[in-house]
Amino acid sequence: MVCKAKIVGLGSYLPERILSNQDLEKMVDTSDEWITSRTGMKERRIADSNESTSDMGYQAALKALEASKVDPSDLDLILFATLTPDYVFPSTACLIQARLGATHAAALDVQAACTGFLYALSMAKAYVEAGVYKNILVVAAEKLSSIVDYADRNTCVLFGDGASACVVKDAKEGFTIENVTLGADGGQSDLLILPAGGSRQPPTQETVSQGLHYLQMEGKEVFKHAVRRMESAVKTCLEKTGLEQQGISWLVPHQANIRIIESLAKRFEVPKERVFLTIHKYGNTSASSVGIAFDELLMEKDVRKGEHIVLFAFGAGLTWGAAAITCEVGK
Repeated sequence: MVCKAKIVGLGSYLPERILSNQDLEKMVDTSDEWITSRTGMKERRIADSNESTSDMGYQAALKALEASKVDPSDLDLILFATLTPDYVFPSTACLIQARLGATHAAALDVQAACTGFLYALSMAKAYVEAGVYKNILVVAAEKLSSIVDYADRNTCVLFGDGASACVVKDAKEGFTIENVTLGADGGQSDLLILPAGGSRQPPTQETVSQGLHYLQMEGKEVFKHAVRRMESAVKTCLEKTGLEQQGISWLVPHQANIRIIESLAKRFEVPKERVFLTIHKYGNTSASSVGIAFDELLMEKDVRKGEHIVLFAFGAGLTWGAAAITCEVGK
């Protein structure tokens, strides 16, 4: 019998502090109407100053492990997707491995920006179906507030903090990961970038004073690439799965911009009520975004056995991806 990797438990975590559009009106030259009409965002969550990426990932991981009934001691591998790690090294995956007490698990970070959850999910699927590992914890967490310039009205309105997690294993019931299609274009890496802090531009007084430790984005160019790349990824994913567009039960997009989401939904002719949104509440939480939305979909909607869910994302790199998932839980 062919092994099929399944998601057997999910969890997510959002910080308590809410940063609303009205709050941003007091910080930069913007307005609630401007932000809402162009992004679909009303609020976003911001981590406390003493709350790290690993802290948020740990909380999401606990919920996923509880939901899956998998003990940390039974984990074989932890994959942690983030672009805002606690440290350059050691990996954030190692930090929560120790905190969970997952002493038998290997651990590594995955950096694919907003597509990180899907990249990590593809790795988990491959490891399980190859028989290399049995129980894998995927975590995606971001503290984007640590790299956002709150004097830049073009970017500060977009991003929030949060975490999501899932356990992947070979099981009778769960959410079967049918296919994950990934892509990248490093030739466009300058469109969305954190210029300093790495080996190319190590931290100096000059890099700090020039604001090079804040993310920088060419919004209009990113928008154009995002729609085209995600559309292609979803179509390829459906083809590889053998699923027609009409067979999509739920679309769970990366929550980056309502105009991008609506454009893609129209291209796949998915009813508005079948496109799951959290963007109005949380903004763009990068790698954790699609996982948070997937977790909330399952909590809030009646997802039935046999229904097909398509996740898709796009981020810096450029990176993009789509995953086709079948519900095999319940009646």
